[in-house]
Amino acid sequence: MTSQPFSLLWVGPGAPPPGLPAAVTLATTVDAASARLHDAVLVHAPDAPALAGWARHSDLAQAGFETAVLVLTPVDDEALEHDLLRRGVQAILPADDAAALWRATRHAVARKQAERALHHAYATDLATGLPHQAQLVEHMTQLLALRERQPAPMVLVVLRVEGYAQVATQLGAEAANVLRRKVAVRLRGLLRASDVVAAIAPDAFGVLLGHLDAKADGQRVATKLVRALQQPIPVAGQPCQVSAVVGLALYPDHGKDAHALLQRASAQAGSVAALGNEGFASLAQRGAAAAANDEDG
Repeated sequence: MTSQPFSLLWVGPGAPPPGLPAAVTLATTVDAASARLHDAVLVHAPDAPALAGWARHSDLAQAGFETAVLVLTPVDDEALEHDLLRRGVQAILPADDAAALWRATRHAVARKQAERALHHAYATDLATGLPHQAQLVEHMTQLLALRERQPAPMVLVVLRVEGYAQVATQLGAEAANVLRRKVAVRLRGLLRASDVVAAIAPDAFGVLLGHLDAKADGQRVATKLVRALQQPIPVAGQPCQVSAVVGLALYPDHGKDAHALLQRASAQAGSVAALGNEGFASLAQRGAAAAANDEDG
């Protein structure tokens, strides 16, 4: 359990009980962006209508994904409590006992920290250090939930990479593993911090471009990634060559949920064979303009 000073967000009417040994920020609502800035969110629902409103609140699950969320209410309603717990609320308790509230908050923060540690261990591809497919799908699902209120284009790129087997034959299995890690590093280095790169299969990577200025930028970024992989990658002192086929799925044109987008992009990437250094599926191979996130040109 952490002994670090806590930052709490109090959401709702009234003020928190006196005596909480933490920095408290007052707010009238909560979303994922504000939740992630605090160790815990304390939602005050002083009556049944307020509690019912929070049980239907679209942003509460997002907040619970980011940090520990506790609901403080005098209302005893088992059905509403069940709905709140399903949305990721960690505890439901009265708001008038500062000592009990502080203890419950400490416990909720500790549980969230343990949850994150386990989630990170489960969601990481050990060979590359990247998130794996389950984590990519979860992140997409969270982002798509936000898109329902603020529509904007989003692109999932799937890159299927070939060349590992040849390197394993020539230089050994460990060299092929090193090559895969270096491919991951090269992809990660070409993208913004807000873009997500995941290892979704032994020979495939998923790239989520969550913030685009225009739909065409997804194709341009995919072209940039494939061309970057055409350049030799040194492994054990030897220049190694890989080829790649890319598939794209655009939200909302090609689907509105994570699994549909991943299925489309993966199917497209698997529909043709990689052709040496010209491995593209349904992409223009020449003359791509700079994309919105082409930071290195």
